[in-house]
Formats: sequence, C-alpha cells, structure tokens
Amino acid sequence: MNSNQEYVVLVDKQNNVLGTSPKLAAHNANTPLHRGFSVFLFNSDGELLLQQRSRKKKTWPLVWSNSVCGHPKLNESSINAAKRRAIFELGIELGELHEILPNFSYRVEKDEIVENEICPVLVGFTNQKPVINKDEIEDTKWIEWKTFVEDINKNPNKYSPWSVLEVQELLENRHFQSMLLHSSVL
Repeated sequence: MNSNQEYVVLVDKQNNVLGTSPKLAAHNANTPLHRGFSVFLFNSDGELLLQQRSRKKKTWPLVWSNSVCGHPKLNESSINAAKRRAIFELGIELGELHEILPNFSYRVEKDEIVENEICPVLVGFTNQKPVINKDEIEDTKWIEWKTFVEDINKNPNKYSPWSVLEVQELLENRHFQSMLLHSSVL
C-alpha cells in the first residue's frame, strides 16, 4: 500500500472485513460497502459544530455536514479514527467520544457518486476553537441543536445526506436525548 494514499475498509453487510480499496477509486457509481464514521461535537453552550466540506472534495463539495466524517483504517476503531480525523480536519484533540448509533448504515447517491457505508455515529464535547484544514473543510460554524434540527428539516439539500439521516436517528435515540439533557444542550 502507498503510505500517502488513503484507503477504505471494504466490508460485508455483517461488517466483516473483505479487504481494502483506495478511497478515491472506491467512491464512484458502484461504491462498495465500506466502513466510515460520523461525529457530532457539542460545546458547553449547547451548540453543534458544523463543517462545510471543502470545494476540493470529490463527494458533496461545499455542502454543510456534521462535525467530522471519515473512514477508519484497517484494524482502527471508529473512536480512534474519529480522534485522528478531528486533529487532521479541525485541529481539535478530542477526549471521550460516545458511540450512540454503532450500527448505522446508509447508501446515498449524487452526481453519479455513491456513498455506501456502515457508519457508527459518535457524539463528543469540546470547547476548542477549530483550526481548519482547508483541503478538507471550507468553513465551520457553531449552531444551536434545535436551530440545526429545524433547518435540516426545512432545507435538507443544504446538508450532507448522511447527516440528514443521522439526525433523524439521533432524534429517536434515548441515550442521545439523555446525553443532551444532562449536558444542558436542549
């Protein structure tokens, strides 16, 4: 494997490893099922950190999305991958992350590019100010959770399709609701 090239971990529907594939080559009209992760980061004011994907992205450029998304390496946990990507994308060192939706999966398509992932959804808390990697992120903003939920329901095309689907799942998740309530996010 080329050490500079990013790879995705290909899996079957039971999340058993089938192999790896170069990330860019894997994302096309026939994207195979692979591992990903999504992170929703909140601050002590109860705001969610959103990122606008870089214009350089092959998939969903300039679309707003949840705080951090990515792909774990072979034999890397979703939590460790999320911490690695948070540093790389946002310059933020994360502490504890909670795997709220461990078995979330989705398949979406836009402009002949398919995303097809088993994608655990993680939640964390930080008050660090993002220092963005412009190759990954165009912009960031903090937004109140309720305002975000209202906007994602009114304007779903403004957001990555996986974040729209993940929010719907999170809204129905008791553990997530409890976390928000006890962290005074709601």
